[in-house]
Amino acid sequence: MLQRQRFKQLPTLHFRLVQEAMNLRKQAAGMLPSIPRDGLLRKAGQMDVAAHLNEWLTSPGLQVPT
Repeated sequence: MLQRQRFKQLPTLHFRLVQEAMNLRKQAAGMLPSIPRDGLLRKAGQMDVAAHLNEWLTSPGLQVPT
């Protein structure tokens, strides 16, 4: 049976999501107000929400989100 090679992500998922949100906001800062800029900002917001959900899901207490 063939086995997949596995590798461990060195930076955590939370760190990668936050970094990507920062990169998207930096790209959007250099653009004039437009539909593509709004898309970048929307995607950055989605990354922030995903990072928050990941943090909540991996917390030891699993408390209700605020």
